[in-house]
Amino acid sequence: MNEQLMNRALGAYLGFACGDALGATVEFMSPKQIRKRYGVHTEMIGGGWLGLEPGQVTDDTQMSLALGQAIIDHQGWNLRAVADNFLSWLESDPPDVGNTCRRGILRYRDEGLLMGLPREDDAGNGACMRNLPVVLATLGRPDYLELWSLEQSRITHNNSLSDAATLALGRMTNALISGQGFDTCLLEAESLINQCSEFACNPYPGKASGYIVDTVQTVLHYFFNTDSFESCLVATVNQGGDADTTGALAGMLAGAKYGLDQIPERWLAQLDSRVSTEIRGQVATLIKMNN
Repeated sequence: MNEQLMNRALGAYLGFACGDALGATVEFMSPKQIRKRYGVHTEMIGGGWLGLEPGQVTDDTQMSLALGQAIIDHQGWNLRAVADNFLSWLESDPPDVGNTCRRGILRYRDEGLLMGLPREDDAGNGACMRNLPVVLATLGRPDYLELWSLEQSRITHNNSLSDAATLALGRMTNALISGQGFDTCLLEAESLINQCSEFACNPYPGKASGYIVDTVQTVLHYFFNTDSFESCLVATVNQGGDADTTGALAGMLAGAKYGLDQIPERWLAQLDSRVSTEIRGQVATLIKMNN
């Protein structure tokens, strides 16, 4: 197995979880509130509105792990297994559940539906945030990347903006893990903006809510305008808003670009050890599925 590819894949998934755990502390705060309370928020101290333990992750990482486990258990794609894992996660009383995710999972539980009708209010970031296991399992299979990404998304989010963002960030992460650079990501971002002009982020509007447009603008702005994993993640979460998800997605891209070695050791050490172990196991198994 390509050692550098594995390093970038681990960087993406562990970077994602680090962004989740770091950002959760300041979720729903404004940049001004963060500055007043923390100066610059740089440490995994837990707390926040969810009262988390230091290094504890939220629904972003938990739903990703649920999706990844369904792929591993079936050595491929089984959409009902994905939905079943989401339902088991929901019934485990997680610390945080997005309203659109809850609605879609309960629809599956009550009606057996694996996709709802398109809705304008499905344009949240809940589908995009959990798609990394699909990226890892389909590195050399772009057709599968698109199909699996859209199918898992639409269990909860059936919206063209959500679809476009999930695919764009998936392709960017795929490219970075595969060893392609910034230029490929810039082209993918341009393609997304050409397809959906709402995502234009230069100049950066400064919003970081759970609306998929705000989320993606924040992630792309800080990813393209920083030069290290740490600077990308710190800048992103200090924008506040839906900081666990913007942090997770920025961590995914930055981790895929800079690799595991560039994630600060203090963050990796603070991250929930059970989550870290599960991620490492999933990455190894999902990457092997490409062989």
